[in-house]
Amino acid sequence: MHKLKLYLDTTVLNFAFADDAPKEMDATLKFFKQIERFEVSLSDVVLDEIERCPSLKRARLMELINSHDWNILELDQAARSLSGHYLSAGVIPQKYRDDAYHIAIATVNNQDAILSWNFQHIVKMKTKREVVAINLLEGYRGIDIYTPMEVVDDV
Repeated sequence: MHKLKLYLDTTVLNFAFADDAPKEMDATLKFFKQIERFEVSLSDVVLDEIERCPSLKRARLMELINSHDWNILELDQAARSLSGHYLSAGVIPQKYRDDAYHIAIATVNNQDAILSWNFQHIVKMKTKREVVAINLLEGYRGIDIYTPMEVVDDV
């Protein structure tokens, strides 16, 4: 059976350590326990965002990444171009360009879904609908956007 290809943005990694958000942390940790069900990817944008974290947090996040065999996708010209469409259409505000990069990288690399806890710019109905519309206009397929809570099985 085909494993679902999931792209993780930085928020999913962050919530593995979010003691101040126990419900989200629990769902994230449950996802990581079930991770073998998925083909998981991150991007160089995620790694760049982690590089900007304080050293202790950065070390914890890198330890989590290094403990898994995940694909690292690159922000290439196709993803830059597609993200530009999201930004110019106002789907993602210019100030949050990395969020547009995450969606575009996942799209151009044929991921089945994006996993995120970013309710401000990524996991929201407006973004989901407009991303699919732009993707189809630009010759890409739609992409699903979920939180970890939506993909875990209750066990």
